[in-house]
Amino acid sequence: MAKRRIAVIGVGKIAQDQHLPVIDASDDFELAATVSMRGLSHNGLPVFKTPAELYAALPDIGLVSICTPPGIRHQYVREALDAGKDVMMEKPPTTTISELDDLIAHAQRLDRVLYQTWHSQYNAAVDRAKAIIAEQGVKSVRIDWRESVRKWHPGQDWVWEPGGFGVCDPGINALSIFTKVMPFPVFVESAKLTFPANRQTPIDVEIAFKSGQLHQPRMSAGFNWLEESGEIWTIRFETGTGDVVKLEGGGRRLLVNDQLVLEHGDAEYAAMYDHFADLLDRHQSDVDAAPLRLMSDVFLMGARENGPDFEW
Repeated sequence: MAKRRIAVIGVGKIAQDQHLPVIDASDDFELAATVSMRGLSHNGLPVFKTPAELYAALPDIGLVSICTPPGIRHQYVREALDAGKDVMMEKPPTTTISELDDLIAHAQRLDRVLYQTWHSQYNAAVDRAKAIIAEQGVKSVRIDWRESVRKWHPGQDWVWEPGGFGVCDPGINALSIFTKVMPFPVFVESAKLTFPANRQTPIDVEIAFKSGQLHQPRMSAGFNWLEESGEIWTIRFETGTGDVVKLEGGGRRLLVNDQLVLEHGDAEYAAMYDHFADLLDRHQSDVDAAPLRLMSDVFLMGARENGPDFEW
């Protein structure tokens, strides 16, 4: 079977680190072109400044992977759907719930495949943790998601602008695992968001969650963007039977009572593209809005505090 030709729109760090290498190694896809305002090509393939230029020049390309910042995602996805393309979207999907709801409805009207990716969900350790928690229940949850903005978003000022999410850009990865693993819906009870005095998005966030269960587990999360000693991407569950289940490394390592149960490498993006191929075969969309909804509630419920200026 011939490989599907796909274009990548937005050639920033995540596209260069993950999307382009995964497509190069894929049995299902081959890269046909890129869209980059900076003119960044890949392997000498055609590069266009705008999606409209791509669609006019190469109308036979039926798939696009949109890896831009979320602020322009709604416009670009709608444009792709209108051009008859099936679409994969990087996370966070859009800046608002209303925009995402519109894209879901628009893809349905046009009978196009729309796939919202959450890369941290695509880990065997996450699936194993979900199964354990489904069997044993939940007594408490603590999320600690700490990393360096200077390492992961070097010089990218868009993350500090309204709609850029700030530290909630990586934090939503934790919520994508949290919402997948939990056996019941969770809600934001309260939040504190610390903003650098010279920026428009938070650098530190602390969240308390609640549920609709009669038994209320203790659930909280902390996100920080000034961790320079290395990444801390950990979710700790205490189950109803007293076991301690920890997901570390962003969901790639599972420990139960401090004993290693499962550890694997980085295959998240390869698994995402495998799933996209399966969705295309079945002509079926897959859009999980739960992480964005929960993160939106963090901003709605959050008390704001000003912190020191941030400079690169």
